[in-house]
Amino acid sequence: MKYVCDACEWVYDEEKGYPEGGIAPGTKWEDIPDDFECPLCSAGKDMFSEA
Repeated sequence: MKYVCDACEWVYDEEKGYPEGGIAPGTKWEDIPDDFECPLCSAGKDMFSEA
């Protein structure tokens, strides 16, 4: 599953994770901490939608 930032359109892909931010490949969206922020625009996790 992929999730896109509603503010800047950065995409989080569960398959790829976000290793630069310490999130391993295969990490489900619901397992990412609630204080996660978009690496491009700092929008909160609540600003992401399923892609």
